[in-house]
Amino acid sequence: MNLGLSDRIRTVARIKYVAPALLAGKGQFAIRVKDLLGDLHAEGFPPQHTPQICTALQASKFLRENGLEIEGVDGPPSKMSTTVVIRYRVAKSGGSLSAEGGQIESGNLAATEEDATARAIRLTEKLRGMLKEELAEYGGGESFLRWVRSEDEDAA
Repeated sequence: MNLGLSDRIRTVARIKYVAPALLAGKGQFAIRVKDLLGDLHAEGFPPQHTPQICTALQASKFLRENGLEIEGVDGPPSKMSTTVVIRYRVAKSGGSLSAEGGQIESGNLAATEEDATARAIRLTEKLRGMLKEELAEYGGGESFLRWVRSEDEDAA
């Protein structure tokens, strides 16, 4: 399963900037968009997506997943430039903080990214749960198949 561009941006930012800052016990740190853009280009990220990078780094999803708050955004008024620097502070949460692809507990990084097998299992289990609920609404697997077949017969 391919990650979307914003997800790739957030993942690289988490691995290259957020995780090292948390491991070092820093309460505050900054990400320069120009530096992250260089990291992304090295991984084959399409050029000229600066606004998307700026947006992804300021999105509530990124902040929530990493337990961060924006302290300030330096740069031009548009806040959409390679010269933008986003300053973060670690949120004052006392316990563990869940990040997609890993967990950060009390400043220790347990894992920055799940491997392909773990991701496949997690997503498959999520789909399995959805299918199980859907089948239960029809009264089980056999009832669901009868319903599907009846739809086919009506169309013929």
